[in-house]
Amino acid sequence: MDPESAIDELFRLRPEEFTAARDRRAAQARRDGDLELARRLKALRRPTLAAWASNLLVRALPDEAEALTALGEGLRAAHRDLDGGRLRELGRRQRALVVSLSAQASRLAEEAGHPVGEDVRREVEETLHAVLADPGTAREWAAGRLTRPPAPATGFPGLTPDAAERLAAPPSPAPAGPSRERGPGARVTDLAAERARRQAKQHGEELTLARRQAREARKESHTREEELGRARDEADRAERAERDAQRQLEELAAELAEAEDRRRAAHERVREIQNRVRAAERAWRSARRAAEAAEAEAERLT
Repeated sequence: MDPESAIDELFRLRPEEFTAARDRRAAQARRDGDLELARRLKALRRPTLAAWASNLLVRALPDEAEALTALGEGLRAAHRDLDGGRLRELGRRQRALVVSLSAQASRLAEEAGHPVGEDVRREVEETLHAVLADPGTAREWAAGRLTRPPAPATGFPGLTPDAAERLAAPPSPAPAGPSRERGPGARVTDLAAERARRQAKQHGEELTLARRQAREARKESHTREEELGRARDEADRAERAERDAQRQLEELAAELAEAEDRRRAAHERVREIQNRVRAAERAWRSARRAAEAAEAEAERLT
């Protein structure tokens, strides 16, 4: 059994089929003496529904998946170069492609017999954004072996905080010329600009807080999901143990019934032989009395 092929076959399955198939193939690998493959297979975790839909998208639409990873490379380069025009152009393509791929993932999941809801679709979109932002996530996603959605993307690598601030900041108002008097209108403009900067700063802080909370919530969700996976695996093992015990109980019950039949037959045989023994004893006693009487008559005649 080729390890990579075996793993790929597992990740092509629906989530509810994953655990049983993994355990069967791990057991087969152990019987074949391939303990390393058995260990690798047993360590695999069942994909969440969102991860399964993302893997399905990669496998079913490789050209679209390649287009997304290429777009991510372009976006990251534009961020590093602070190329605002290129960022706006690629940003529009990003939004259209993410929406399209998310819809196609939902369609593929439904065609595979497992429709997904809005929460799962949102997790798929977050996965696609993370693919655009991080090359490592992009490689993992392109392999089609996600077991859970990656952490939500909070930006692009290579973009320093001051660069991000320059990209996001609104254009500064043109300074007043030396001969132009700054009247009440200019002061109003300055106040409006200052208010806009404060609002932008507050929005940035709120966005940072929201993203941190989202990361923490996602981390907590992943932790609980892993616990759920372990609990389900333990439940699967317990169910198998129960089935094995039930089968053994049924086998023992069958053996007990056969033994009871043999006991009854033996008991009947014993009663039959005891009856024959008693009849033989009666016949022996009768014959002995007849012999004694004959001997006594013979002695009398002599």
